[in-house]
Amino acid sequence: MTLLIIADDLSGAADCAIAFAGAGMSTVVTLDASHDTGDASVVAIDTDTRRLSADAAGQRTLSAWQVLRRPRQHLYKKIDSTLRGNWAAEVAALQPQAGLAIVAPAFPATGRTTLEGRVLVNGQPLETTDTWKLEHAERSADIASMLEGEGLRTAKLNLELLRGDSIALVRHIAEIAGSGVEALIVDAQTTADLHILASVTLQMTEALALFWVGSGGLAREIAALSEQVAVPAQAPEKFAPTLVLVGSLSSVSERQCALLKERSGIGELIVPPAVLRHGMAHADWAGWEMRIGQCLRRGEDLLLRIGRDDAFDPAEGARLSTLLAALVRPHFAHVGGLVATGGETARAMLGAVGIGSLQLLCEIEAGVAFGRPIASRDGHRPGVVTKAGAFGTDHALYAAWLHMNNAVAPVESSAGLVTNPALQGKNHE
Repeated sequence: MTLLIIADDLSGAADCAIAFAGAGMSTVVTLDASHDTGDASVVAIDTDTRRLSADAAGQRTLSAWQVLRRPRQHLYKKIDSTLRGNWAAEVAALQPQAGLAIVAPAFPATGRTTLEGRVLVNGQPLETTDTWKLEHAERSADIASMLEGEGLRTAKLNLELLRGDSIALVRHIAEIAGSGVEALIVDAQTTADLHILASVTLQMTEALALFWVGSGGLAREIAALSEQVAVPAQAPEKFAPTLVLVGSLSSVSERQCALLKERSGIGELIVPPAVLRHGMAHADWAGWEMRIGQCLRRGEDLLLRIGRDDAFDPAEGARLSTLLAALVRPHFAHVGGLVATGGETARAMLGAVGIGSLQLLCEIEAGVAFGRPIASRDGHRPGVVTKAGAFGTDHALYAAWLHMNNAVAPVESSAGLVTNPALQGKNHE
């Protein structure tokens, strides 16, 4: 099986593609369609379209598919499970050439489900969540309305049909495609629902032009059905400090950072947004660059974050991430492992140091991918973990830090937390 995954941000590309790496398939994530992806069976591209206009996002998405597509290759349009970005416009751009869009954003393992064509987050309507309110205010989160707003004819596949007779399900999907419907919205409340969808639609790809539109949830079920001889997970070779770079300001990231600090004792620097907004022109820029460099040169693991102030605007995320990466860039050669939270943050850091593609190696927890650069501008290839900002368990950053340090988690005793023997005497060369 060969597959092209098109995502609108880097962490999304990685968390979707990592399932295929875990299934034993050669898997590469790239930041640009022009980068060499070798003979990888699965290629995931970050088109970096989340902040573009809908028209520009659609055009860039279609261009990526046209450049990277291969004969008999399947297409997976990775979208955010909470419907952020220009996903509907991107699906509309692909559909005339790619066929029926099978739209299933559910990721039950992370609390995202779909019922009656609407996304629920831990059982609550998406519109009521802080993530949606932060970026979309009063906009509707109805999947059909979003797709129809881009000119697509839609239909819905409910749970009764999905869980019913498989032959009847195949017939129903074929009839839907033959009726002129361009996007089929599929309800899913469990991983088993997504497994049924993956199994049925994979069987139909020989006879029907279709592509998948979903989060990492559906991708995992497709990967499981395509599994090859798995490659053993690789622990990183690390002889220098771990840099945990957090650009996301979500409450999820806040909890993850708090647990990481509590469990690891990692040092923390929080860069004020005002410094980043003004860049090198700010009086404190050089001081912040020096502090970051001093930590890394001493071999100290570092949690580096973007602060928040009253002037905060979600739209400035990409610019702040780019300037945060600029602060780190002069000292990146001292980084032994990078953990980047937030797709914009990960892309900015890798782009700043000339890393264009990652060979994905293993998954630390659902949606938290570990890989290694295929090449870099100066030859430095540290281990890299990527994770979406408002994603993962509270332990996600700590688990990534443990992986980079080749350690295991501390154990609990009746007296409380016991020091992890694997971390005693840990030093950075």
